[in-house]
Amino acid sequence: MLTRNCLSLLLWVLFDGGLLTPLQPQPQQTLATEPRENVIHLPGRRSHFQRVKRGWVWNQFFVLEEYMGSEPQYVGKLHSDLDKGEGTVKYTLSGDGAGTVFTIDETTGDIHAIRSLDREEKPFYTLRAQAVDIETRKPLEPESEFIIKVQDINDNEPKFLDGPYIASVPEMSPVGAYVLQVKATDADDPTYGNSARVVYSILQGQPYFSIDPKTGVIRTALPNMDREVKEQYQVLIQAKDMGGQLGGLAGTTIVNITLTDVNDNPPRFPKSIFHLKVPESSPIGSAIGRIRAVDPDFGQNAEIEYSIVPGDGGNLFDIVTDENTQEGVLKLKKPLDFETKKAYTFKVEASNLHLDHRFHSAGPFKDTATVKISVLDVGEPPVFSKPLYTMEVYEDTPVGTIIGAVTAQDLDVGSSAVRYFIDWKSDGDSYFTIDATEGTISTSELLDRESTAQYNFSIIASKVSNPLLTSRVNILINVLDVNEFPPEISVPYETAVCENAKPGQIIQIVSAADRDLSPAGQQFSFKLSPEAAIKPNFTVRDFRNNTAGIETRRNGYSRRQQELYFLPVVIEDSSYPVQSSTNTMTIRVCRCDSDGTILSCNVEAIFLPVGLSTGALIAILLCIVILLAIVVLYVALRRQKKKDTLMTSKEDIRDNVIHYDDEGGGEEDTQAFDIGALRNPKVIEDNKIRRDIKPDSLCLPRQRPPVEDNADIRDFINQRLQENDMDPTAPPYDSLATYAYEGNGSVADSLSSIESLTMEADQDYTYLTDWGPHFKVLADMFGEEESYKTDKVT
Repeated sequence: MLTRNCLSLLLWVLFDGGLLTPLQPQPQQTLATEPRENVIHLPGRRSHFQRVKRGWVWNQFFVLEEYMGSEPQYVGKLHSDLDKGEGTVKYTLSGDGAGTVFTIDETTGDIHAIRSLDREEKPFYTLRAQAVDIETRKPLEPESEFIIKVQDINDNEPKFLDGPYIASVPEMSPVGAYVLQVKATDADDPTYGNSARVVYSILQGQPYFSIDPKTGVIRTALPNMDREVKEQYQVLIQAKDMGGQLGGLAGTTIVNITLTDVNDNPPRFPKSIFHLKVPESSPIGSAIGRIRAVDPDFGQNAEIEYSIVPGDGGNLFDIVTDENTQEGVLKLKKPLDFETKKAYTFKVEASNLHLDHRFHSAGPFKDTATVKISVLDVGEPPVFSKPLYTMEVYEDTPVGTIIGAVTAQDLDVGSSAVRYFIDWKSDGDSYFTIDATEGTISTSELLDRESTAQYNFSIIASKVSNPLLTSRVNILINVLDVNEFPPEISVPYETAVCENAKPGQIIQIVSAADRDLSPAGQQFSFKLSPEAAIKPNFTVRDFRNNTAGIETRRNGYSRRQQELYFLPVVIEDSSYPVQSSTNTMTIRVCRCDSDGTILSCNVEAIFLPVGLSTGALIAILLCIVILLAIVVLYVALRRQKKKDTLMTSKEDIRDNVIHYDDEGGGEEDTQAFDIGALRNPKVIEDNKIRRDIKPDSLCLPRQRPPVEDNADIRDFINQRLQENDMDPTAPPYDSLATYAYEGNGSVADSLSSIESLTMEADQDYTYLTDWGPHFKVLADMFGEEESYKTDKVT
C-alpha cells in the first residue's frame, strides 16, 4: 500500500509540474494558452485553490484542416493511469463527430480523423472519453471532456461582400477629399497567423484616387477634377491577406465614382448676334423666336434667367425661360407694323440663378448677345378708325335718314379700296342699310324706342384687291325718345276729405308717370285747369319735386250739400315738345272724428240723424213699409172701381176702340219696325175672362198677294193672331186691332180706306146674332146698316 501511494505521488508531481511532454508535439502558442489541469475546490485544505490529480494523460488536441493524405490523420492519444498495458481497459469516444469524423483505438486510445475538415465550416469539436473495464463493462473513471481544434491554413481569399460600389464626390474638390470606405472579409482564422490580415491597394484609378491600405478609405488624389472634362471614374480595388506578403490570397472589387456638378461655369451664348424674322401679323403674346445660352453645368446649376437689356425696341418684346430646354423664348408685347418700323435691335442677357460663392473670383456668371428682328410685310385687312362705333337716332326718324358713318383704311403698301356691308347674322331684321363705298349708315324702317331701345350689329370691311381680307367692327345705335305721351297722375285717382277739414290742409300727395323714357332731370309741373281755378274748393300745390299736394280751400265741407267734388289737375313734362294732360281727381266728402280718421263715406249716412240707435232706425223703416203698403192698397181699390164703371157702359162702342198709331217707312224701315208696339198694353186687364164669342172668319178687303220676300212677316202676324185667339185675357174681338204695316214702297200698297180703290163686298152680318148677348149691340148696328142699304136699293 505504501509503495502504491508513493507511485501515485510521483506521477502527480511529474504531470502537474510540467515534467512530461504531450504525446503529440503542439504549437507553442496553443500550449501556453490552454490550461492542462482543472482547478477544483477540495474541502479541508488551507489553500483556497487546490490541485487535483487528473486520471487522464491528455491535452488539447489540434487537427490540420484540408488534410489531403491517403491515411487517416493522427490527432492524439488518450491514456488512463489505471491502464497497466494488460489489455483490461477499453477506451470509448462520444460527442461531436465521434465515429463519423473521429475514431479511437479502443485498446491503445489513439485518435484519428477519418476525413478532411474545414475550419470555416466548424472550428472545433467537443468530445467525451471514458475508460471501461473490458470484463465488467464498468467505468474505471468518470467520463472526461476534451476539445479538438481544427488548425487554420490560408485557404480563403479576402472578399468584398458589398461590392461593386457606387460613390460620388463634388467636382473641383481638394486633394484628400473623402470618397468612400471599402471593406473586405477573410474567412480564415484572424487569431492564428496572418491568414486573415488584409491589405488594400488600387490596381486601376490612379492618379485620381488613393486608398488607405489598412482602413480601405478612398480619397481624391488630384485637385480640381472637372466634371465637364470627365464625369465617371471606375476604380479597381484589391484586398490581399497574409499582410500583403508574397503568397497571400487576394480579392478585388470595382468602385464607380461620379463627379457631382457645382456651378463653376457661367452661361455663354454660342454667337454674339441672333437674327429673327417676324411677320407683322403675329398676335400679341405669341412666341416669335428662341435663343439659347450654353451652360456646361448640370441641374439647377445650369438654370438660366434671360432678360432684355433696356434699349432700342426692347419695350415691344419680352423674354421668358423654357424650363425644359433652358432656352429664352421671345414673345410679342405690342403689335408690329411693317409700314411703321421694319426692324428692331436690342440686347439679351443670360445669367445663372444659383451661384456658388467659391467661384465668384472667376468673373461674372452672365453673358449678353444682340438680337436683330426683321418685320415681314403681310397682307392685312382694312383697319377701322374706331374699335366701336356708337350712334344715336330719334325714334320715328324718316326712312333713309343717314345717322352716321364708319371708316376703314388699307394700311398696306399700295393700299386698296374698301367695301362695306352689314353682317346679316347680327342684323337679321334689316332696320339699317350701309353705303358700300362711303360707309354711311341710314335707317331702312321706322324705329320705335318703346319696342326696341338699342340695336347692336356688326359691319364688315373688305379689300377690293383681296376680298378674303376682312375686318369687322361693332355698331351700337341708341334710339332716343321723342316726347310722345303726356304725363299722367299715378294712382290713386280718388281721395277723400273730411267734413271738418280746415283751409290749407293737404289731403292727398300725387305724383306723375310718363310712358316716355324720361331723361335725367325730367321735371313735372302740376296746376289746376283754368276753368277750375275760379273760386275753387280745392287747389293744387306743386312741391317742385315731381309731386304735388291736393289742398283744401274751404273751412268745412257738407255731404248733404255735395258729396263728390271733381278736381281737374293739369300735368306738364319738361321734354320737347312739351306734353300735358288733364287728369280729373274725385274727392269724396266723408265724416271723420276729431283726429281726422275717416268714419263713414256712405251715401245713406247723409240722411240718417246723428246719434240714432239701431232700434230707432228699424222702427222708422217699419213705419215706412206700413205706409207704402197702405198706399198700394188704396191705389188697387181705386183702379178696381174704375174698371167696373168702364164695363157698365156697353152702349158706347167708342169705349172699346183701341188706337195703334205706329207706322213705319215700308219694307226698308226694318230698324224701326217693332211688332210688340202693335199691341196696346192699356187694353189688357188682369184676371179678366173674355166676354165675347169667337167670330167666324171675316171677309177682309182684297189685297195683293204678298211677295216671297215678306213671308217671314206674314208668318209672324199669323202667329200673333193665333196667340191672341187662344189668350183668354186678350181684348174682345169687337175691338179693332190692326196687325199690318204700311208705308212707302210696300208691296201691299196703302191699307187706308181713304185711298182704297176696292169696294166693300156685300156681306151678311146676321151671324152676329148667333154670338150671344155680348155681340147684340154690334148685330143691331150691322142689321140696321143692312136694312138701310136694302131700303136705298129699293
